[in-house]
Amino acid sequence: MSALNPIPVTILSGFLGAGKTTLLRYLLKAEHGLKIAVIENEFSDAGIDTQLLGDEPVQVMTLANGCVCCTIHTDLTKALYLLLERLDSGAIAFDRLVIECTGLADPAPVAQTFFIDEELRERYILDGIITLVDAAHADTHLSQTIAQAQVGFADRLLVSKTDLVDTTTFDALSERLTRINRRAPIRVVDHGRIDLAELLDVRGFNLNDDLGGGLSLRPVSKAPSLDRISSLVLRTDQPLDIDKLSEFMKELLEAHGKQLLRYKGVLNIAGEPRRLVFQGVLKLYGFDWDTEWAEGEARESVMVFIADELPEEKIRAGFNGMIG
Repeated sequence: MSALNPIPVTILSGFLGAGKTTLLRYLLKAEHGLKIAVIENEFSDAGIDTQLLGDEPVQVMTLANGCVCCTIHTDLTKALYLLLERLDSGAIAFDRLVIECTGLADPAPVAQTFFIDEELRERYILDGIITLVDAAHADTHLSQTIAQAQVGFADRLLVSKTDLVDTTTFDALSERLTRINRRAPIRVVDHGRIDLAELLDVRGFNLNDDLGGGLSLRPVSKAPSLDRISSLVLRTDQPLDIDKLSEFMKELLEAHGKQLLRYKGVLNIAGEPRRLVFQGVLKLYGFDWDTEWAEGEARESVMVFIADELPEEKIRAGFNGMIG
């Protein structure tokens, strides 16, 4: 696969015991006709094939259906380069990559790898972060900030073990997940089985006007939140001044960049026929011009922020300063 066609990468994160390994096993053994490489970190709760782990820092196996399973005892960057070397030499073939994060891992450094390393950025493209949530033990897991962060970073939330909870519990969990992350659609995964369209081609990191398939604009409960991670959606039909926008984002990232897990906006800029799209992860931030507004279309700017100890008042004040 040439640099012209970068390999889409899916990051799979989620709670310990939520079923990531079961999902990976399904992904690697299903007859989907795709050539998927999986990088599995052997510190996970139960490796796919732990008995096959040798002394090599990176163990690569090709499976019967053409998928590739790569277990790493070394840093991610080395594993990514090793896969490219083997791909370029014709030793293995794959056109997609899934990286499993361990149960207690923060997906942010994994995501940032694909923005920071220039060569990797040319060869791979981050498609989306998928987080698995264990419905039966969600309350216990979500008492940890790292689990809330995994939810906050996600482009899709897959809820497993829903057969072990009643409807009321599931509804309460769905509302809590929505409060944390207003962008990510919530889907149920059944013993590792799910439509692959929910996992692949999510385009969560594309600079386009899709704010996230699950963007929830319905009001969420104003009850005091138990969670440090939460999300905020802001909208206005007033055209925005691009210089004021630039100043607002610069100040926000300088003061709170490390707290902003994910953020995205589709904006109506004064005097500009095209939408301005921006998005970021922590302090890594990009923007681009997208399609033109259609004639007669309501031009509305929408911004979504998902953050740790979300500085809501500061963001609202800055946003109102842009439109005031």
